[in-house]
Parts: sequence; structure tokens; C-alpha cells
Amino acid sequence: MTQKYPISLIIASLLSCFFAIPLTTLGKEDDTTLRVFIFAGQSNMVGSDSKVKDIRRFPPFAGLEKPQAEVRFSYSIGRQNKINSDGWVDLQAVNNVVGPELSFARKVTSGINAPIAIIKCAAGGTHLGGDWNPDEPSGFKMYPLALDLIRSSLADLEKKKVKYRLEGFMWHQGENDMFNKDYMPNYGKNLKNFLACWRRDLNAPKLRFYVGELCTKTIWGMDLRPRMYAISLGQKAVTQTDPLAEYIPTSHVGVEIGGGVGLHYHYGTLGQLQHGENYADAYLRTISKAKEVSRPLKKWPYRKGSPIRLFIMTGHRNMEGERAFVQELAGLEDGKVLLQDNPKIAFRYSLGGGFRESNSWEPLGLTGHYDNFGPELSFGQTLQTKESGNIAIAKFTHSGSQIIDWTPVGSMAESRNIYTKFITFVRESIDDLQGRGHQVDLAGIFYHLGENDMSFHPYRKEAAERLQTIIAQSRKDLTLPKLKWFVSQQPPTDDKHVNSLDVVADVTAAAAADASFFHIKAFDLPPQEKKLVITTEGIVRLGELIARGYLESK
Repeated sequence: MTQKYPISLIIASLLSCFFAIPLTTLGKEDDTTLRVFIFAGQSNMVGSDSKVKDIRRFPPFAGLEKPQAEVRFSYSIGRQNKINSDGWVDLQAVNNVVGPELSFARKVTSGINAPIAIIKCAAGGTHLGGDWNPDEPSGFKMYPLALDLIRSSLADLEKKKVKYRLEGFMWHQGENDMFNKDYMPNYGKNLKNFLACWRRDLNAPKLRFYVGELCTKTIWGMDLRPRMYAISLGQKAVTQTDPLAEYIPTSHVGVEIGGGVGLHYHYGTLGQLQHGENYADAYLRTISKAKEVSRPLKKWPYRKGSPIRLFIMTGHRNMEGERAFVQELAGLEDGKVLLQDNPKIAFRYSLGGGFRESNSWEPLGLTGHYDNFGPELSFGQTLQTKESGNIAIAKFTHSGSQIIDWTPVGSMAESRNIYTKFITFVRESIDDLQGRGHQVDLAGIFYHLGENDMSFHPYRKEAAERLQTIIAQSRKDLTLPKLKWFVSQQPPTDDKHVNSLDVVADVTAAAAADASFFHIKAFDLPPQEKKLVITTEGIVRLGELIARGYLESK
């Protein structure tokens, strides 16, 4: 069945041929043409469960609660009760909800001189197979709604003689398709058709698409792992074959902390703001405007041929430092020293499952992608003040993972398996130091126990056993039968749905049975603002506590 559209929209589309300027005909430094971006999808594109007032809780994004007058914004958001801009307005939060467009716009406008505009059409609980189906839209008929919004918004620019070009289409959707037995296996096929129809209907054959990954850190990333994996395969099938489509990782970003056990379905405020920056970074890379941060060691800190003790730090949300922010460090009594690079400790890292990686060894310092940091700063500082000799730190984390992803067997969601990457990272760290002429002593692996696992009954039940499997296999693969593991554990989720499982006792028993397994109980950290996630001061104290646990083990 072919979808029919009003003659006014067809005329507007024809007119757009005269005003929309293809990317290929413009120089990269064109700073006068308005660059128009489209944002579309379901609830995690809307910004569900985020709050404008919470932006102040996240210092890297301060100020985004205010309108951005230099950015045009046209929108239609919601299902039955839609909120419409009815034309172009200043970019701002809608209905006190934070969408990714806010941080996207700020980062893009700081990276280019050209003006930008955003058209957004999103509604929670909508399907690509139905609502967004270009050929036979059903339900809330989002495809024709979005097409009408985009065409009318562009027609208004043309009426005002504003020169523009369609620059990119940001898409985040898929959660609802995984509940439909027909939509889920056909997501890739439907997405391919979706992209083709937009390029056709907007007369933009080279329109770029940025497809956001479904976040595995949410509860659905755990209890609906096979379904979410199926959607990811469909998304990757398209982005790996379409040269104008890019898959945007999001599983490492912040996720809202819910009631009860703490797990949630949505990014919430922090995740939305980080999600927007991911899109911005991808776009800026596309146009060769991404700002690369270089932090080389200006001088190798170790005497030639001298021995080095290598410390491996690894884990999930709090080892990555999801809610510990650089801007808050200066306010801590001992925080100012941690703001400075420490060139006496070589540091390499892979964060977010490879989302951000060091090129080589850097000075120990601030490396978080969103102005965040982990316990490595205070860990290194504490060791350095108590120990003599050379120290190097390598950090491998993925805050969107669960313990099952780290096991040698992994899960049926094969792309989420991380054990082999982790062991490879450790080997490469050792080999690099040895290649520089140093004798390397792998002092230990310092792992912070998975936070999300503690909130989901099946994962909490298996946590200690899975951890033992990882430890045993790592010793075999690294040929270090007495390799020390230091496992830090914060107070596990306190809720009636999981309290029947005494995971602390399970880990304690595992450590008691293994002379090279040290259980560090991080039960006296500064109070957390939310369940699961440790904030700035707590992360600093966690690093100190882990370091003391190592020193006391000697």
C-alpha cells in the first residue's frame, strides 16, 4: 500500500529542491548555510524520566537548562497529547524534559561556526514496524507525522529565504519492536527501508543517519538480553553496509536510578545529556571537526631496565566513575592534587568497552569522556605516597556490562562478551612495558563488583560463582597461577526483591577459599545520592580504600 500525502506537502518538497543545498556542493568551511538536524525515535529520544531541574546535579552540563537562542528548534513530541512548537522557536527543554538535542547543540555550535537548527519528532512506545513504517504506518502514524513536520519546517525556512541543508538524522528507537514477534527479527530490514524512504521523501540521497545503540545498562539490557541483542544485530547490519549510516554506542552513558532495586528503563537526565554529546562527537568526526585530546608522557618516568609493578583496574559503573565529576574535585580537601596530571605514573586505558581508549601510555590523570573520573586517581596517589619503586596503572572498564559479559563463556549476546578483550588488554599492557626493557610484576587485578548485578535476582545469585570463573580462567590465560585479585564491594542493593540472596557472604566465602583472592568491603564510603552509583567524594575514597587493601595484603 502506497502512502498518500497532501498536495501542499508535495509542493513543499519540490520547493525544497531549490533551497536545500547538497552537502557535496559546499565547502567544509561554509559558515553561512543553516545546518538542519533531525532527531526522531521513541521514549529515550523524547527524554522520558529526565528532569530539567536535575541538570544542576551534573556540573559538566551546567547551563543547559536555559534556552539556546542561537539554535532554531521545531518539534512535535508525544503520542495522544502532542506538544508542538507550531513553527520555529529557540532551542529549549520541552515540558521540563531533557532531550539529547540540548547537549548536542551546545557541542556542535562550539565546534563549528555555521548556524544550526533541529527538528524533533518523537513519541514513547512506538514501533519501527508499525508507527514509523513508511509504507503502511499504523498506530500513531509517526512517519507521515514526522515527514509533515520536517517539510513544513523547511518550507518556513524557504519562505524566509534562509539557505539551509539537511545535515544529519539522529535515530534512537527499537525497544518496542523487540516485543513484537514479527518486528523483532525484521528490524534490520525495516530500518534499511526506513532510511531509504527518508532519503527519497526528503530528496536527500546522501542524508547521513546516526543510529543510537539501545542501552544495555538498563533493566531491559539484563532481563531481555536476547531480544535487545536481536535489535542490535538489525541496527548493525544496516550501519555496517550503509556508508552513510553510523552506529552510535550508548551503553556506557548514565542511566536513571529507579525506585525499588534501582534499575530503570530510561537514560534519565545524565544519560540524555551524554547521549546528545555522543551524537555531536560522531557528527563532528564526520566533518573532520572533532577535537582530539592529546596527553602524551613527555618523558618516560622509569629508568631504563628498571622493574615496574603493574596494577590493572577494572569493572563497571563505579570503576568507570559514572557520577564522579571533575568540577567537584576542587571542593574536596585533598581533591586539588588529583586535578593535576601525575607524570610519574604511566597510565593506559580502555573505557566504555572501547568507546574511549588511550593511544599509548599517558600520565595518570583525568581521562573521562564526560568530565568524569574513576578511583584510579586516588588509588595511584595513595600507592605513591606509601610505596617506593615504579608504578604503572592500566584500566579496562565497561559501565554498561554485567558480570556474565566478563565470563570466558559469555552469553548468547556475543557482541557483548568482553573477557577476551580484557585479557588482550592486560597482555598488551605487559608486553608494551617489557618491550621498553622493563621487568614487569603484575601486582594484581583490582575489580569493583558489578553494581547492576546486585539489583537483578538471577545475576546476584550467580555473581560470586561467575567471578570465580573469571579469576580462574585469567590465571590460566596469563600463565600466572597465583595472580592476585582484589575485589571491592560496595553495600549491595537493599530491597526485598533481592535481599534473600546474601551476596556478601557468597563473595566472602569465595575469598576464604582462595589465598590470592582479597575481598575489600567498601561499606563505609560517603553516603550515595542514589542507589548503585557512587558520587565524587565516594569515588575518591574508594580508590584510597582499594590501595590500602593492597598495601595491607603484603
